[in-house]
Amino acid sequence: MDRVMSTALCLSGKAIGLKEEPGFDGRVVLYPSNQALKDYLSWRQADCHINNLYNTVFWALVQQSGLTPAQAQERLQGTLAADKNEILFSEFNVNYNNEPLMNRKGTVLIWQKVVEVKTKEIKLPVEMEGKTMTVTRTRTRPVPLHCDIIGDAFWKEHPEILDEDS
Repeated sequence: MDRVMSTALCLSGKAIGLKEEPGFDGRVVLYPSNQALKDYLSWRQADCHINNLYNTVFWALVQQSGLTPAQAQERLQGTLAADKNEILFSEFNVNYNNEPLMNRKGTVLIWQKVVEVKTKEIKLPVEMEGKTMTVTRTRTRPVPLHCDIIGDAFWKEHPEILDEDS
């Protein structure tokens, strides 16, 4: 597993409050078709939603209702999504649909062309010393998105993801 260090957790290159560096688990998998890839990513997003809904209710029960983790787990055992939504709304006045998309849908990273505009001071020639110029370039960067990838809208908006030539 490759190690990735967040600068937000570092002071002089050392992790703050952690016994070891945080890790990132990345995988490369070859799927036989675009549909198989879409199905897999849809499943991952649905799983993110299920886990976040459970955790949102679980921690509300523990932190706001004073249940122990074991009691909260027992209370949620066998519940469906509708039951969890009802607990959030009736007991904590939380409409889960109003929670941030990042929590409900997770984060999708896609490579996107980004236009960068920078102002640079010109060093040469001498007669132009001290003058600035604007440099514009297009780069491809990973961009985080918090959106629904299960429906067709995402794939229609980003067809380059499934292009054979991308």
